[in-house]
Amino acid sequence: MSGGVAEARPDGDPAAPGRGSSMEEPEAKAEGKVSEAGAEEAAGGVLTYLAAISDGLREEMRRDPSVICFGEDIGAFGGAFKVTDGFAEEFGASRVIDAPLAENAIIGAAVGAAAEGLRPVCEMQFADFIACGFDQLVNVAAKLHYRQGVAVPMVVRLPSGGGFSGGPFHSQNPEAWFLQAPGLKVVAPAFADDAKGLLASAIRDPNPVCFLEHKGLYRNVKGEVPEGEHTVPLGEARVAREGGELTVIAYGSAVHLALEATQQLGEDVEVLDLRSLCPLDTEAILGSARKTGKVLVAHEATRSCGVGAEVAALVTEQAFEDLDAPLRRLTAPDVPIPFSPPLEQAVLPQLDDMKEAIDELLRY
Repeated sequence: MSGGVAEARPDGDPAAPGRGSSMEEPEAKAEGKVSEAGAEEAAGGVLTYLAAISDGLREEMRRDPSVICFGEDIGAFGGAFKVTDGFAEEFGASRVIDAPLAENAIIGAAVGAAAEGLRPVCEMQFADFIACGFDQLVNVAAKLHYRQGVAVPMVVRLPSGGGFSGGPFHSQNPEAWFLQAPGLKVVAPAFADDAKGLLASAIRDPNPVCFLEHKGLYRNVKGEVPEGEHTVPLGEARVAREGGELTVIAYGSAVHLALEATQQLGEDVEVLDLRSLCPLDTEAILGSARKTGKVLVAHEATRSCGVGAEVAALVTEQAFEDLDAPLRRLTAPDVPIPFSPPLEQAVLPQLDDMKEAIDELLRY
């Protein structure tokens, strides 16, 4: 694969030499322990988005002893959002590592561990904090395979998004930062089953993967999630709603906004959930654009140089003659996320904004 990205071997191991070492599992494992994150839903197969992430991570740690976790307060406390609740008891302190308040150290240690054959999963308490570890992620992890042929199989979990009055330092959607760094993969699931499946695939991938999990979806989105091992391929979009008159291309929280808007409008609108932002599923994007002839790209992140801009360029360059209207974007403006709830609602795309954008494009 080009761009300094490592290819996976058939057995799932990185395509670069390493010592293949792994942390030994603790002698006493608490088999079958259900964490606080998934206790209420686990029995019926219906999980919240948050519980699905926890379940996926736990399954991968049980399956592969080389999977370890780094993060602040992820051990005894169970993480800021309780994703790793119960992990320390089951897997031990050698695999669930409480790190100091130093994101550059967390990412740097993970890069070294990955290069030596482990598969670290780093938790940033909030996606915004990845800025403190940016150099290690973008200039080391993303480029190590290109420079030295060494795979870096690691995942950085990034709780992102606004809508809860977290202010400008706890509400950002930084996915576009990483799309300009060849060597990184970027995923942003919208549904519980995809959250589990994409996380498992990200952990097994031989490249560093930024895993964006929207905080607003944690406990507000539920769905049927397969038990046991479950993977969803990276780089494949899915049609969340079939339609023929207009396509809404979205990811993360914007997918649910689009689905609710189309349901209320009762129009023949297709909703394409990107799921992976790098690599993009260009075939699915172009196929849906050519099918409907009208495209609205929506995301919560800011407008300039965002995912919407990349999708717009792709459709304009390769499917322009199939369009019946100019492509439109619905995004947050290029401003910090306010702390004030009314101001935050004014900045972030709302249901009425989505309905208006769809209606205007349909009537074009």
